[in-house]
Amino acid sequence: MRFFPRRRVDTEQIRENWQPRLYALVIGLALLVAYAIAFVLENRKQVNLHFVFVTASVSLIWLILLSLALGLICGMLLAQLERRRRRRRAAQ
Repeated sequence: MRFFPRRRVDTEQIRENWQPRLYALVIGLALLVAYAIAFVLENRKQVNLHFVFVTASVSLIWLILLSLALGLICGMLLAQLERRRRRRRAAQ
């Protein structure tokens, strides 16, 4: 005795719903997350950061992320300054 009737698999509908770009994006994001986790785990040791008068002990990953953030911020600010200079030259 069957409670649910057996349904046929509609292969045409499967072909229409197949989205290879979506699956490639999901796989790519999963690989990127796995790489980021491995990167953090490999760079979690403590390092001494020497300033002129002070020495601080920080995790290497925080030092890398801080350097990356500072670099991105400085790059964006320099790009804005260059854009402003070009606009002023074009207005003259």
